[in-house]
Amino acid sequence: MSTAELGILGLVFVASVALVLLLGQLTTRGATKERTRRLVAGDTGGDAAAPRRRPWVELLARGTQPLARFAESDTGAQSSALRRRLLHAGLRHSQALTAYLGTKTLLALALPLLVFLAQLLTPQPLQGQSLLLAMLLAAALGYYLPNVVLSRMVALRQREIFESFPDALDLITVCVEAGLGVEAALGRVAEDVQHRSRVLSTELQLVGLELRAGAPREHALHNLALRTGVEEVDSFVAMLIQAERFGTSIAQALRVHADMLRTRRRQRAEEEAAKITLKLLLPLIFCIFPALLLVLLGPAAISIHRILLPALSAGN
Repeated sequence: MSTAELGILGLVFVASVALVLLLGQLTTRGATKERTRRLVAGDTGGDAAAPRRRPWVELLARGTQPLARFAESDTGAQSSALRRRLLHAGLRHSQALTAYLGTKTLLALALPLLVFLAQLLTPQPLQGQSLLLAMLLAAALGYYLPNVVLSRMVALRQREIFESFPDALDLITVCVEAGLGVEAALGRVAEDVQHRSRVLSTELQLVGLELRAGAPREHALHNLALRTGVEEVDSFVAMLIQAERFGTSIAQALRVHADMLRTRRRQRAEEEAAKITLKLLLPLIFCIFPALLLVLLGPAAISIHRILLPALSAGN
């Protein structure tokens, strides 16, 4: 493939991207006007500080909004699952889904273009099927890279909540046994636990804000379990709701649940420790053992080469 043909191919690709952007802009003009009207009216989807601060999520959503239409799911169930994953990652902004989908589409279109422009500058550019394969791999990388980043964010956030929640539950138990209500205990623990885990402190503060706004306790606790996605928090919410429904002692239920969480955390630590032997097997075989054999048998091999082999040769 000659340089002229490569240039024509690049122009066709750029024209296709421009056409996609134009079509996306035309199809989303009505949706953009509706979102603008809602922002002016003050409806920000639960994020009252969004119009004032303009965080990076909103700026990214505005920049990639035409592209987000091409990555939207056809079913509402998949969209709801993706929104839950964004909540689990701590992205509660009303336009987080638009920013995420727009970023996936933008990377899927931009990375192949960068690969094409980069290979034009190389002394031996790719041609034919090799160029097409490289551009397809770049497009796949750009499309699935946000999924990997989102999964990593969810895993880190849920791990932090899991490790900090038993300590916070102990503080809640102490506050309830001292005579505080559940709402007051959650507010006090949210202030004290922020030095241990700012993520968990923020979630407990949101529960307090929902309760102050007049939301039922069951609804606020269900929202806490939905935002975190941690099994231990879900069981804590179910325990509080059942204790309130059946009229049992909340302090006693909290103490039993705290003991169960500590036991579960210890068992998980023991499980991770038991996996160390298997995880160290491959590094031992492929990294440490060859070095040990080289150190132990190296001098003997050198002595054999210098002394024993000349002696055998002289004897023959």
